[in-house]
Amino acid sequence: MGHGGNVIDELMTDHREVEEIFGRIEALPSGDKDRKVYADQATMELVRHSVAEEEYLYPAVREHLVNGNTMADREIDDHAGAEQIMKDLESCDAGDAEFDRLVARLMSEVRAHIADEEENLFPQLRTACTPQMLDELGDKVRQAKKLAPTRPHPSAPDTPPANKLLAPGAGLVDRMRDALSGRGKHE
Repeated sequence: MGHGGNVIDELMTDHREVEEIFGRIEALPSGDKDRKVYADQATMELVRHSVAEEEYLYPAVREHLVNGNTMADREIDDHAGAEQIMKDLESCDAGDAEFDRLVARLMSEVRAHIADEEENLFPQLRTACTPQMLDELGDKVRQAKKLAPTRPHPSAPDTPPANKLLAPGAGLVDRMRDALSGRGKHE
């Protein structure tokens, strides 16, 4: 993640990458251990993406869009639901009975969230903000993703300023844990 361009292009590229990972999960048979590797990869990408949206995109939505508060609150609620599913997935192996159910639920919820953002929120944001504002938001989102956590933290704050203060520390710890465990990497 970290592609360049304005915030909408950046986030839509993230969406395509997550969808590609979902496709890899769906292509494997139930119980295949690589499904867990891909689920971990999807979680890592989704958490970074969500944290960056909550730090920068949704405050801009609140500021610039009619009904911005309502829209941002709905998107943050979507994130909270997906984050809890990802937290539940952490303790499941690919062969666990719950794994397939949780992965299917995560994919369904994330796909609905992506469709809502791309069909409703992004077009409104593109209309309400100048190209320069969108480019600046893209830079901020890219920077936030570099420092963001890679594991779900459902009880962490999801609105500024607390999320901006806590996310880099949690991100550092998560990245260290990932490096030591090999989480999200093929063997």
